[in-house]
Amino acid sequence: MSDVFVRTTWAEPLPPPDSSVGVKGWIRGNLFASPGDAMLTIAGFLILLWAVPPLFNFLIGDAVFIAKDGAACRVEGTGACWAYIWDKLNFFVYGFYPPAQQWRVNICFVVGALLIVPLLVPTAPYKLVNAILFFAVYPVMVLILLRGGMFELSFVPTENWGGLTVTLIIGLCGIVISLPIGVVLTLGRQSKLPVIRTLSIAFIELWRSAPLITILFMASVMLPLFAPQGMTVDKLVRAIVGVTLFEAAYLAEAVRGGLQALPRGQYEAADSLGLNYPKSMGLIILPQALKLSIPGIVNSFISLFKDTSLVSIVGIFDLLNTVQSSTSDLRWGSPHQAVTGYLFAAFVFWAFCFGMSRYSLFIERRLETGHKR
Repeated sequence: MSDVFVRTTWAEPLPPPDSSVGVKGWIRGNLFASPGDAMLTIAGFLILLWAVPPLFNFLIGDAVFIAKDGAACRVEGTGACWAYIWDKLNFFVYGFYPPAQQWRVNICFVVGALLIVPLLVPTAPYKLVNAILFFAVYPVMVLILLRGGMFELSFVPTENWGGLTVTLIIGLCGIVISLPIGVVLTLGRQSKLPVIRTLSIAFIELWRSAPLITILFMASVMLPLFAPQGMTVDKLVRAIVGVTLFEAAYLAEAVRGGLQALPRGQYEAADSLGLNYPKSMGLIILPQALKLSIPGIVNSFISLFKDTSLVSIVGIFDLLNTVQSSTSDLRWGSPHQAVTGYLFAAFVFWAFCFGMSRYSLFIERRLETGHKR
């Protein structure tokens, strides 16, 4: 006959072992959970030890931050020449815009930031008024201020615009205009009318099958040949039109992916409510499709913003072109002058693209309604 033990008092739960909690537990669980993880972690640390110290020395440790010319940057063993970036910063931002008139560009930057920030904050009030000011009033204000020729503002041709200003103008115009065009093309591609559907498909496939460089050349060189005699279209406008239509074709396919991801029941629910086509699309279908298409749409926006650097091929002085042209300044000539300039341009593009990416993730989390897996 065996003895039976019955506990008559409550036993307090034991704490987890020290090796599975705290910093030690996180390291063991995330870096050395298996032999394969341990090898990858060690390899990663070795790569960091190999790459970070020389990179830090080049960017900060041996870099030249203050100098009057490139003499200090030409000393052997020096790193990045940030003094050259600081000296050329106005040129990188404004291009050849007259220095005495650069306050007009600054006003456009400030007003644009004041209008776009409340639009991006979901809880900010007066969205309709803000949208009208940004999408209708602001472009007119920018055109009047930058171009001049009225209200006693001196005329500044677009050939003198350049740098980050032109990059932002092309990128912002392309993003704002291409999205509604892309939505219209998507709806046209799904139209039951053969003419509308065929024209939409032909437009999308034609623009998607041509490289952006070819389109920019066509817009810059060939388009004026087909324009009526005596009519000229500004080179910057032609580039914006080319970039916008090119991006609209890609956005149309991104939105179409969102439409196809919707279950058939959503269409049937709209029909059961007795909604006509515009209302069912505007109130039920498109809001859900656009929410599902956010990753693809933002991916296209990021691609568009980076592709603005291609306008330098048709002679427009965007940020990359101004950086590239400044490398011929012999006063700042040094072995790392061009590398520093391209690093600066890359950082500017990265900052804007990373900001768009993080904002899209924020919107996805905010609109998440059960589609996240």
